[in-house]
Amino acid sequence: MQANSVQVQETRVPLPLRSHTILGVCEGLAEDFGFNPIFLRVPLAALVLWSPLMAVGIYFGLGAIVLASRLIFPRPKAAGAPVAAAQSDNDDRELSIAA
Repeated sequence: MQANSVQVQETRVPLPLRSHTILGVCEGLAEDFGFNPIFLRVPLAALVLWSPLMAVGIYFGLGAIVLASRLIFPRPKAAGAPVAAAQSDNDDRELSIAA
């Protein structure tokens, strides 16, 4: 029996164009630093209640930082097909050894 591999192509939509974000600032910072974006969204929402002008200023300031970091350090284009093919080869070897 041979295992069929399914290749998944991940299309990366730019942060400002995603449907569940405003400009993607919190999500962008969370991706860059590796934490949950909720930890940034909740304090920002609380800041909106306390001082809306300061919250908007901080949000756009963080947005400028995310934009600059994405322009200065762009993510390399990932070659999805060769990686998936190599993974399926490893899976086939493991299955043949296990049998």
